[in-house]
Amino acid sequence: MSITIFLGIIVMLLLFSSCGGKKKDMGEAITERDSLPMMETDGVVTYISDSGVTRYKVDTEEWLVFDRKKPSYWAFEKGVYLEQFDSLMNVDASIKADTAYYFDKQKLWKLIGHVDIKNRKGERFNTELLYWNQATEKVYSDRFIRIEQPDRIITGHGFDSNQQMTIYEIKNIEGIFYVDEDEQKASTDSVS
Repeated sequence: MSITIFLGIIVMLLLFSSCGGKKKDMGEAITERDSLPMMETDGVVTYISDSGVTRYKVDTEEWLVFDRKKPSYWAFEKGVYLEQFDSLMNVDASIKADTAYYFDKQKLWKLIGHVDIKNRKGERFNTELLYWNQATEKVYSDRFIRIEQPDRIITGHGFDSNQQMTIYEIKNIEGIFYVDEDEQKASTDSVS
């Protein structure tokens, strides 16, 4: 009987010593509701219509909606690709960016990192930061921008445009213009 009591005491000592041992580290509780997204969606391809006509396609790996942030916004931190369609569902324009934020109350897009835009005229725009204000229907940037047109490349620092990217103003403009050597030689020969 003394052996049974002795074994019982040893087992109890072992159990008590294991219970009072190391404390598990736990993360802080999240008390601020606005630090969590209200919606998190992965692998999104969606179409947006206006008056029953499909106008846009959004393709993104991750879409987060922060509805309690001030200001509220949507986050596309793993990149976004947007297409705009004409009435016959032909791609009218496209936008691609490494990261994008859409501030829903202001109707303002902020596109960051390797922003690549193609307009309906076939011109290609490249910059690192671009804003698209849907409320004012303006697109603008204060960063370096490169515009590739069929016959020339224009660069500058600063840019304002309509939202179709067809009427625009480039600030601090530079450019690379292609010249037809035969045409230039002919005009030089006629001057001599």
